[in-house]
Amino acid sequence: MTETIRTAALAGATLTTGLVAGLFFAFTCAVMPGLAATDDRTLVGTMQSINRKILNGWFLSAFLGALPLLAAAVATHLTRGGPVLLWTVAALACHLVTFGVTVGLNVPLNNRLEAAGPVDRVADLSEVRAWFEATWVRGNIVRTISSVAAFACLIAALLAGRG
Repeated sequence: MTETIRTAALAGATLTTGLVAGLFFAFTCAVMPGLAATDDRTLVGTMQSINRKILNGWFLSAFLGALPLLAAAVATHLTRGGPVLLWTVAALACHLVTFGVTVGLNVPLNNRLEAAGPVDRVADLSEVRAWFEATWVRGNIVRTISSVAAFACLIAALLAGRG
Protein backbone atom coordinates (compact mmCIF):
# COMPACT_ATOMS: atom_id res chain seq x y z
CA MET A 1 0.00 0.00 0.00
CA THR A 2 1.45 3.35 -0.89
CA GLU A 3 2.07 6.08 1.59
CA THR A 4 -0.05 8.40 -0.56
CA ILE A 5 -3.15 6.24 -0.03
CA ARG A 6 -2.54 6.05 3.72
CA THR A 7 -2.09 9.80 3.93
CA ALA A 8 -5.12 10.54 1.76
CA ALA A 9 -7.37 8.27 3.84
CA LEU A 10 -6.18 9.81 7.09
CA ALA A 11 -6.42 13.37 5.75
CA GLY A 12 -9.92 12.75 4.35
CA ALA A 13 -11.06 11.18 7.61
CA THR A 14 -9.66 14.13 9.55
CA LEU A 15 -11.31 16.68 7.28
CA THR A 16 -14.77 15.09 7.27
CA THR A 17 -14.69 14.31 10.99
CA GLY A 18 -13.62 17.88 11.73
CA LEU A 19 -16.46 19.29 9.65
CA VAL A 20 -18.99 17.09 11.45
CA ALA A 21 -17.53 17.99 14.85
CA GLY A 22 -17.70 21.69 13.98
CA LEU A 23 -21.32 21.46 12.94
CA PHE A 24 -22.41 19.67 16.11
CA PHE A 25 -20.27 22.06 18.19
CA ALA A 26 -22.02 25.05 16.57
CA PHE A 27 -25.41 23.58 17.48
CA THR A 28 -24.24 23.01 21.06
CA CYS A 29 -22.70 26.46 21.53
CA ALA A 30 -24.94 28.74 19.50
CA VAL A 31 -27.90 27.32 17.59
CA MET A 32 -29.74 25.50 20.36
CA PRO A 33 -28.98 28.07 23.09
CA GLY A 34 -30.23 30.74 20.69
CA LEU A 35 -33.39 28.82 19.95
CA ALA A 36 -33.89 28.08 23.66
CA ALA A 37 -34.38 31.82 24.14
CA THR A 38 -37.23 31.92 21.60
CA ASP A 39 -40.89 30.97 21.70
CA ASP A 40 -42.25 27.52 20.87
CA ARG A 41 -43.32 28.47 17.35
CA THR A 42 -39.88 29.79 16.47
CA LEU A 43 -38.01 26.78 17.84
CA VAL A 44 -40.28 24.19 16.22
CA GLY A 45 -40.48 25.97 12.87
CA THR A 46 -36.77 26.72 12.75
CA MET A 47 -35.74 23.18 13.62
CA GLN A 48 -38.15 21.79 11.03
CA SER A 49 -36.58 24.06 8.41
CA ILE A 50 -33.01 23.23 9.48
CA ASN A 51 -33.78 19.51 9.42
CA ARG A 52 -35.04 19.80 5.85
CA LYS A 53 -32.20 22.00 4.62
CA ILE A 54 -29.37 20.03 6.22
CA LEU A 55 -30.11 17.06 3.96
CA ASN A 56 -27.86 18.36 1.20
CA GLY A 57 -24.73 17.19 -0.56
CA TRP A 58 -22.36 19.21 1.60
CA PHE A 59 -23.57 17.78 4.88
CA LEU A 60 -24.18 14.26 3.59
CA SER A 61 -20.71 14.10 2.00
CA ALA A 62 -19.05 14.95 5.31
CA PHE A 63 -21.34 12.98 7.61
CA LEU A 64 -21.64 9.86 5.46
CA GLY A 65 -18.09 10.17 4.12
CA ALA A 66 -16.41 10.22 7.52
CA LEU A 67 -17.21 6.61 8.38
CA PRO A 68 -15.74 4.94 5.25
CA LEU A 69 -12.76 7.29 5.33
CA LEU A 70 -12.13 6.40 8.99
CA ALA A 71 -12.43 2.71 8.13
CA ALA A 72 -10.00 3.21 5.24
CA ALA A 73 -7.58 5.06 7.51
CA VAL A 74 -7.67 2.15 9.96
CA ALA A 75 -7.37 -0.47 7.21
CA THR A 76 -4.42 1.23 5.52
CA HIS A 77 -2.52 1.37 8.81
CA LEU A 78 -3.22 -2.21 9.94
CA THR A 79 0.06 -3.60 8.67
CA ARG A 80 2.05 -0.78 10.23
CA GLY A 81 0.53 -0.88 13.70
CA GLY A 82 1.87 1.68 16.13
CA PRO A 83 0.39 4.91 17.42
CA VAL A 84 -1.19 6.01 14.14
CA LEU A 85 -3.26 2.83 14.07
CA LEU A 86 -4.20 3.18 17.74
CA TRP A 87 -5.32 6.79 17.26
CA THR A 88 -7.32 5.98 14.12
CA VAL A 89 -9.04 3.05 15.84
CA ALA A 90 -9.91 5.34 18.75
CA ALA A 91 -11.24 7.93 16.30
CA LEU A 92 -13.36 5.29 14.57
CA ALA A 93 -14.79 4.16 17.91
CA CYS A 94 -15.65 7.75 18.85
CA HIS A 95 -17.20 8.38 15.44
CA LEU A 96 -19.33 5.25 15.77
CA VAL A 97 -20.82 6.82 18.91
CA THR A 98 -21.51 10.01 16.94
CA PHE A 99 -23.08 8.06 14.09
CA GLY A 100 -25.12 5.86 16.43
CA VAL A 101 -26.54 8.77 18.43
CA THR A 102 -27.35 10.65 15.23
CA VAL A 103 -29.20 7.81 13.50
CA GLY A 104 -30.62 6.31 16.70
CA LEU A 105 -31.79 9.46 18.49
CA ASN A 106 -31.46 12.80 16.69
CA VAL A 107 -32.74 11.72 13.26
CA PRO A 108 -35.82 9.94 14.69
CA LEU A 109 -36.57 13.06 16.74
CA ASN A 110 -36.16 15.19 13.61
CA ASN A 111 -38.53 12.89 11.73
CA ARG A 112 -41.07 13.01 14.55
CA LEU A 113 -40.80 16.81 14.62
CA GLU A 114 -41.48 16.94 10.88
CA ALA A 115 -44.43 14.59 11.30
CA ALA A 116 -45.97 17.05 13.79
CA GLY A 117 -46.83 19.14 10.74
CA PRO A 118 -46.52 22.82 9.87
CA VAL A 119 -46.33 25.10 12.90
CA ASP A 120 -49.56 26.82 11.83
CA ARG A 121 -51.40 23.51 12.21
CA VAL A 122 -49.81 22.13 15.39
CA ALA A 123 -52.40 22.16 18.16
CA ASP A 124 -49.93 22.38 21.07
CA LEU A 125 -46.50 23.72 20.13
CA SER A 126 -45.35 23.71 23.76
CA GLU A 127 -46.00 19.95 23.95
CA VAL A 128 -44.04 19.35 20.73
CA ARG A 129 -41.18 21.44 22.04
CA ALA A 130 -41.23 19.62 25.38
CA TRP A 131 -40.71 16.15 23.91
CA PHE A 132 -38.23 17.36 21.29
CA GLU A 133 -35.89 20.02 22.67
CA ALA A 134 -34.29 18.61 25.83
CA THR A 135 -33.79 15.11 24.42
CA TRP A 136 -32.40 16.43 21.11
CA VAL A 137 -30.01 18.78 22.94
CA ARG A 138 -28.73 15.97 25.19
CA GLY A 139 -28.13 13.76 22.16
CA ASN A 140 -26.37 16.59 20.39
CA ILE A 141 -24.08 17.16 23.37
CA VAL A 142 -23.10 13.48 23.30
CA ARG A 143 -22.38 13.56 19.58
CA THR A 144 -20.50 16.85 19.96
CA ILE A 145 -18.22 15.29 22.57
CA SER A 146 -17.74 12.08 20.59
CA SER A 147 -17.10 13.85 17.29
CA VAL A 148 -14.65 16.34 18.82
CA ALA A 149 -12.90 13.40 20.50
CA ALA A 150 -12.71 11.60 17.13
CA PHE A 151 -11.27 14.72 15.53
CA ALA A 152 -8.70 15.09 18.33
CA CYS A 153 -7.68 11.44 17.90
CA LEU A 154 -7.18 12.01 14.17
CA ILE A 155 -5.03 15.05 14.85
CA ALA A 156 -2.98 12.88 17.21
CA ALA A 157 -2.70 10.24 14.46
CA LEU A 158 -1.48 12.85 11.99
CA LEU A 159 1.10 14.10 14.49
CA ALA A 160 2.20 10.56 15.36
CA GLY A 161 2.68 9.84 11.66
CA ARG A 162 5.14 12.69 11.34
CA GLY A 163 7.69 10.99 13.56
